[in-house]
Amino acid sequence: MLKKVLTPSIFLILAYGFWISPNFKEIAAGVAIFLFGMLSLEKGFKSYTGGLLETILQRTTDKLWKALTFGVASTTLMQSSSLVSVITISFVSAGLIGLTEGVGIIFGANIGTTTGAWLVAGFGLKVNISAYAMPMLVFGVILLFQNSKTQKGLGYILVGLGFLFLGIHYMKEGFDAFKDNIDLAQFAVTGFIGLLLYALIGIIATVVMQSSHATMVLIITALSVQQITYENALALAIGANVGTTITAILGAMSANHQGKRLAGAHLIFNLVTGLIAIIFIEQFLLAVNWASDLIGINSNDDTLKLAMFHTLFNVTGVLVMLPFLTRLVSMLELWIKPVAQVKNTAKYLNDASVDFPDTAVEAVKNETVHMFEIGMDILSQGLNFKTTDILSDKDLGRIAGAQKQAMGFNVNQSYEIRIKNIYSEIISFISRATFSWEEKQSGRIHWLRNANRNIVDAIKGVQHLNKNLVKYAFSDNTNIRSEYNKLRVQIAGLLRELELIRHQDPDEHSILSFDVIKAEINDADNSLNERLIRLIHNKKITPLMGTSLINDSGYTMDICQNLIAMGESLFVSQDAKKSSVEREISLTEDEINEAIVNRDRSEDI
Repeated sequence: MLKKVLTPSIFLILAYGFWISPNFKEIAAGVAIFLFGMLSLEKGFKSYTGGLLETILQRTTDKLWKALTFGVASTTLMQSSSLVSVITISFVSAGLIGLTEGVGIIFGANIGTTTGAWLVAGFGLKVNISAYAMPMLVFGVILLFQNSKTQKGLGYILVGLGFLFLGIHYMKEGFDAFKDNIDLAQFAVTGFIGLLLYALIGIIATVVMQSSHATMVLIITALSVQQITYENALALAIGANVGTTITAILGAMSANHQGKRLAGAHLIFNLVTGLIAIIFIEQFLLAVNWASDLIGINSNDDTLKLAMFHTLFNVTGVLVMLPFLTRLVSMLELWIKPVAQVKNTAKYLNDASVDFPDTAVEAVKNETVHMFEIGMDILSQGLNFKTTDILSDKDLGRIAGAQKQAMGFNVNQSYEIRIKNIYSEIISFISRATFSWEEKQSGRIHWLRNANRNIVDAIKGVQHLNKNLVKYAFSDNTNIRSEYNKLRVQIAGLLRELELIRHQDPDEHSILSFDVIKAEINDADNSLNERLIRLIHNKKITPLMGTSLINDSGYTMDICQNLIAMGESLFVSQDAKKSSVEREISLTEDEINEAIVNRDRSEDI
C-alpha cells in the first residue's frame, strides 16, 4: 500500500523539479547514477560471499569486540551498511551467529558507514573525481564480460565505484548550477524546530532512496555549495541515520523471529542515537569544533566538520548502548516471540539467507536437523515407543515386552501435518539458491537434500511396518511377538545412537565409523532370517506370519539404511576431499555381509 502511494508521489515531485529547473535534472541524475553505483557495488561484493565473507564473519564474531570490529571494517570496505545489515540478518536467522553478536555487528556498521562521509568530504569534493570514474567504468565493463565469477565480481565493484564517483560529480555540479535559479538556503529553519524538521526530511529521503550513504552524499554536496546551512545539514545527517533502518526492517520482513529481533535492535539503536544527537546538539557542536581544531580541519570547512559530527554521534551512540546490550537482547526476546504454528513450517529458511551460499547451506542444515527432530518423534510413536524412552537410557527391549496394546498412532496423518510442509519448503529453498553449483557449497547442499529424502523415506517405511506391527507385536503368539519387538527395538536403538552422535563433535565421527553400525544392522538381519527358517520349520509361527515377517524385515532394513545415510550426511563433518576418500574406502553392503559370513565361519572353527 505504501509503495502504491510513494512511487507516484516521487514521480510527481521529480516531474515538478524537472519543470521548474533544468539543473534539477542534473541533481536527480546524479542521485540515480549514485544509487545505481551502490547496487553494482553490492552485487560485486555479493559475488564474494560464497564462503570468504561468511567464513570471516563466523570466525570474527565469537567476542563482542570482534563483532564490532567486523561491522566497522566490512562497512568501511563495502561502503554499504545496508548490505552488511542484510547479511547479518540472514546469519542470525539461519542460526550461524547469535543475536548478541549480530547486534554488535550492527553497532559497528553504524560507525563504519561514517567513513563514506569522510571520503566524499575529504576527497570527492576536493578533486575532479569524474576523471577517475571513466577508467573504472572502462575496465569494469571489460571484466563483466569475463566468464570467471571472481573477475565479474571485480568488474561490478569497479563499475559501481565509477558510477558512485560520477553520481557525486553530477550532484555537486547540479547543486552549483541550481543555485542560479533557486537558492535552497532561503528555506533554512533555525532553532529546535529546524532541527526536528530537517531530521524528518533526512528520514524521508533515506527511506525513499534506502541508502543513508546516498543521503549523506546529497547533504554534503548541497552543503559544499551553500545550498543548505551547516545547522540544517547536521539535522539531515541525524535523520539519515535513523532512516537507514528501513533497509534492515525490509530485510527482516521475510526473516524469522531472530531476524526481526535484530532489525528491532537496529531501529532502537538508531532512534536512541538520533535522540541523543538532538538533545545534546550544542555539546556535539563544541566537540566537533574541538576535534576539528585538534586534527587541523579549517573552521570554514563545513563538509569535513559534518563528517566529524556524523562520526562523533554514532560513536557516542555505541558507547551509550553497549552497557545495555544484554538488557536490550533480553527485551527483544521478550517482545518478539516465535510465531505459534498449528501446522509445522520451516524455522530457519527465509529470503534473507537464500542469496548467500554458506548462509543458505547452514540454514538448510539447521532445518534438516529440525525435520529430523520431528521425524524422530513420528518414528518413535510409529514404533509404539515414547520419544522420551528412546532419548533415555532405559532398556528398550524390556519396555517393548511390557507393552500390552498399541498407541493407535497414525503415521501418515502425522507426516502430512508435521513433516510434508517443511520438506516442501526445504526443496523449494534449495531450488531458489542462486549460487553457482560449481562451488563447494553445492556438494553440501546435495548431501543435505539426500538427508531430507532419507528422513521422509524412513517415515514411509515405518508407516508400512506399523500395519503388521500393531497386529503382531501384541499377538498371543509369543514367538511372532518377540520377532516384531526385535524389529522395532532395532530401529529405536538406531535412533538412540543417532541422537547421541548428533550431540557430539562432528569431527569425532567419519563416514567410516558408520560401517560398524551397518555391520550390526546386517548381522541382525542375517540372524532374523536364520530364526525365521527355524520358526516356520518347527511350526512356531504360521507361513502367513513368516511372509509378513520377511516383508517387514525388508522394511526394517530400508528404514535403518535410510537413517544411517541421513546420519552420514547430517552428523559427519563434511570436508569435501576427506569425505570423497572415505566414501571410496567405506565398505559396501556386500562387503559388510561377506565380513559377517567370514566372522561366523571363523567362530565355527
